[in-house]
Amino acid sequence: MPAADPEPAPKPAAPTVPGKPPPQDAYRQMEMLTRAMEMVRQNYVDESKITYEELVEGALEGMLNRLDPHCEYMGRSLFEEMQREQSDTSEGVGITIALRQNQLTIITVREDGPAAAEGVLAGDQLVRINDVLTDSVGVVEAMQLLKGREGDEVRLTVRRPGTKQFLEFKVKHEMLAETSVHDPMLLSEKMAGGYKIGYARVSQFNAPTAAELGKALDELEKQGMQAFVLDLRNNPGGLVDSAVAICGEFLPEGTVVVTTEGRVASQNPPPYRTPSRQGREPRKYPIAVLINHGSASASELTAGALQDLKRAIVVGTTSFGKGSVQTILPMKNGAAMRLTTAKYYTPSHRTIHENGVEPNIVSALTSEEEMRIAKWRAAHATGEAAALELANLGDRQLERAVDSLKGVLVFDAFVAPSLAPAAKPLNAKGQ
Repeated sequence: MPAADPEPAPKPAAPTVPGKPPPQDAYRQMEMLTRAMEMVRQNYVDESKITYEELVEGALEGMLNRLDPHCEYMGRSLFEEMQREQSDTSEGVGITIALRQNQLTIITVREDGPAAAEGVLAGDQLVRINDVLTDSVGVVEAMQLLKGREGDEVRLTVRRPGTKQFLEFKVKHEMLAETSVHDPMLLSEKMAGGYKIGYARVSQFNAPTAAELGKALDELEKQGMQAFVLDLRNNPGGLVDSAVAICGEFLPEGTVVVTTEGRVASQNPPPYRTPSRQGREPRKYPIAVLINHGSASASELTAGALQDLKRAIVVGTTSFGKGSVQTILPMKNGAAMRLTTAKYYTPSHRTIHENGVEPNIVSALTSEEEMRIAKWRAAHATGEAAALELANLGDRQLERAVDSLKGVLVFDAFVAPSLAPAAKPLNAKGQ
C-alpha cells in the first residue's frame, strides 16, 4: 500500500502587535461579500429589491451603523438635500435626537419650544414622524423629516419608556430664540439656607453663550454670591469653543480642557485651552455642575473638564456619551458617509465617547418629576418668586447639588482655617 502524501505544513501565523487587531485578508473577505450578494440576487423573492445599487447601499448602511450610533450612510438625494441652502426652513420644533440602543430617541427638549409646550419629554423614543416609521431611518434623515417652515405641523408618535405609553403629538414649527443662558438667580433661603448660592442653566453652547454666562455671573456676584450651580441637564452640546470659554470662567487661562485624537497623530489639532482673561482672575467660589442622560457633546466636555481638574462637583446621572468628531466624506456616486474620525478626551485623558461622564454624586429623577420640572421651565414667575417656586419644585438633583455646596462652604468657613499652619511669632525686629 503506497504511503500517503504528507500533509503540507501549516503556514505560520502572521505576527501580531499587542493592542492591534490581527492582519486581515481583505481579498478573502471581499470574495465572501461578493458571493453573498450573488446568492441574494439569485434566490431572493422580490426581484425589484436586488439591484446591485440597492444591495451595495444596504451593505454600506449596515457597515456604518455597526461602527457606532453616529456613523451613517447618506444616499445621493439625502446628501444633496443636506447640502442645499436651508435658510427658508430654519424654524424648528425644539427637540434634539440621537440613536440610543438602535432606537431614535429624543435627547433634549427646549422648554421654550413647541414640542415642550405639547408635552414631549427628553427620553421619549421616536416611533413615527408624520407617516414615516423610524425603525429604518437614520439621524440625518430624521432631521430632514423634522424640518419645516414656521407654522408647518408635524405629527410625532413616541413611546415613553417610563410608562410604556404610545403618545401622539401635533407640533407646529416656530422660530426659536438663540438665548442659551436661562434663569440666572440667587436661590431662595428655603433651599440655600443662610448662604447665597447662585444658579443658571445653559441649554446649548452657541457663539454668545460664554459672554451671556459671564454677564450673569457678574450680576450674581454683585449680589454677594458665595457658590454657583451650573445646570447642563438636557443640554445637547454645540460649539466646543463655547464650552472651552465657559470652562475659562472658572480656570486659569491657558489650561488644557479638551484634546482631540484620531488614528493619524499628525492630523490631530492642538489641544483646546482656556482663553485669555485679559488680566482678570478666574472665579474662585465652589461650583456644582448638574448633568443627566440628555447632557451630550460640549456639555459633557465642560462637566468632564471641571470634574477632572477638581474645580466642580458633578451631580445627577451619567451623561449621554457623545464625545466624538464626525466628518462628512463625499463619494463618487454623489452619496456620502458620516464617519467618526476622532474622539474628544478630558484633561485626565478620559474618553466620553459611549461612556459619558459619571457624576460624583448620583441622583436620578422619575418621569413625573422631569415632567414637572419641564413645565416649570416653560412657564414660571420671575425674580424672587421664581426662586421660591424652584425651591418648592422638588428638584432632587438640584437639592443634592446645593447640599454639596453648603458642605463645601461650611468646610471652608470652619474646618479649613483650623488646618492651616500656625503663624510664626515675630522676633524683636518684626521678622
